[in-house]
Amino acid sequence: MRTEGEKKQPIDQTLVRQYLMAAHGNFEEVQKLVEQEPDLIHAVMNWGGDDWESGLGAAAHTGNRDIAEFLLARGARMDIFAAAMLGEAEIVRSMLKWYPDWNELKGPHGIPLMRHAAAGGEQAEPVLELLQTWKMEVV
Repeated sequence: MRTEGEKKQPIDQTLVRQYLMAAHGNFEEVQKLVEQEPDLIHAVMNWGGDDWESGLGAAAHTGNRDIAEFLLARGARMDIFAAAMLGEAEIVRSMLKWYPDWNELKGPHGIPLMRHAAAGGEQAEPVLELLQTWKMEVV
């Protein structure tokens, strides 16, 4: 048992890889792995170069709303890419002030913000509309 202030050991990278692969579309496996190791919620992996991915990032670029909502409900950290896929236009709007050149933002695997929004389908249409008109708003 850990004592207060004792640092936890890093999560095994094989488990992180398994979790990230599941987060691309296997909801049952994500649930099982998070139950086994709750700290996976915050795990990230560098696939090489500047290609960082979290479970939430995997769910976001593949349009897996159920997985994204499950992870957020358990404390995953919202980012602009997940917000775009989920259709959270107000969150995206509030973050765009920090990224005036939002079209240059790249999520996991270099996938652009607009594609994350498109992955959200009909529920993300408000974000797609926001992104299509954003340049006009900041000019």
